[in-house]
Amino acid sequence: MRGRNKPIDQIKIAKERIVILFDQAEKAAESKKKGSADRYVEMARKIGMRYNVRIPSNLRRKFCRKCKRFLYKNLSADIKEEKGFLKITCINCGKKMQYRKE
Repeated sequence: MRGRNKPIDQIKIAKERIVILFDQAEKAAESKKKGSADRYVEMARKIGMRYNVRIPSNLRRKFCRKCKRFLYKNLSADIKEEKGFLKITCINCGKKMQYRKE
């Protein structure tokens, strides 16, 4: 059973790369390169799946759970704050997501 687990070093590097890819996605979205931002999110998700690493909750909120696109302010999401909750609607697919404020 030992052979199935990934080495701790690889898991640590995978977590770092996921954070870096989300930073790159934000930079791409700010420069209006939406396709690049979506690609960075896709790569981060694949790294997470390959190394069985969870994407941190603050980063998980930055992409749509249905269409897997990067959500960036007015470009692809409608954001509302109500009664301690953050309500996000994806403009691409119409998925509505609700998160507690932190």
